[in-house]
Amino acid sequence: MSVGIVLMCAGVASLCVNDAIAKTLTAGYSPIQILFLRNLIALPFAILIAHRMGGTAALRSHRPLAHLARGGLWIGATILFFTSITYMGLAEATALIFVAPLFITALSALLFREQVGWRRWLAIAVGFIGVLIAVRPGTAAFQAISLLPVATAFVYALLMLSARFVDSRESVWTLLLYMTGTGAALSLFLVPFVWITPAPEDLWLFAAIAVFGTAGMTMITQAFRLAPAVVVAPLDYSAIIWATILGWLFWNEIPDALTFAGAAIIIASGVFIIVREHRAEG
Repeated sequence: MSVGIVLMCAGVASLCVNDAIAKTLTAGYSPIQILFLRNLIALPFAILIAHRMGGTAALRSHRPLAHLARGGLWIGATILFFTSITYMGLAEATALIFVAPLFITALSALLFREQVGWRRWLAIAVGFIGVLIAVRPGTAAFQAISLLPVATAFVYALLMLSARFVDSRESVWTLLLYMTGTGAALSLFLVPFVWITPAPEDLWLFAAIAVFGTAGMTMITQAFRLAPAVVVAPLDYSAIIWATILGWLFWNEIPDALTFAGAAIIIASGVFIIVREHRAEG
């Protein structure tokens, strides 16, 4: 279990570095181009990891159209988030993405008729109060761009739920491989409209975002295999720590008290839902 905890923490930190690099690159490149090159560079590594962890069976899909749809959702979520961090602080955007587990629980009840008790519905309501505190609609501090991370969380929730349409014979390594592959293929149709030839000094950043993004997803996937979800899932919220540190170091971004207060409420609601769902499954 301790290995799973370490992998989860390291994976979350890697994804935060991935986001920080993306924020750096958005100063000169479209989020679509960043996403395309990240997937293109990461694809050979994804193939090797899938083959290493799942064998040749992990390279084959029984429902390719399901993966194609998931790839579209992932592109949408990534573009929304990369666009948001172009104009927002890294920690602020990260805090609002934490609403994703609330969307997942609510959509599970609405779309799949899953039983969600009143306690979890209450936690969802409290979590969205946290979003309102952080976003502050109707005040002078409100910025419409702050709705993009919330939209990202919604699309990400759809992405997670869409895994139910993937053939049950396919492993998580197949999901990771095809998400990378379809992400590269679909963004290929969009990137010609926004393409800017990368400067030589930026090439290492594109390579780094592929490495950190792939490593982060791989470590998080392994963490869920080695430790109970109720133990490692809440560690995802450690991203707020890394995002705050990176935002402060590179852009002198310091979220205000209301942003932290809203994030704390969202995190508390998310952890409560994770624990309640674990008990329900048990």
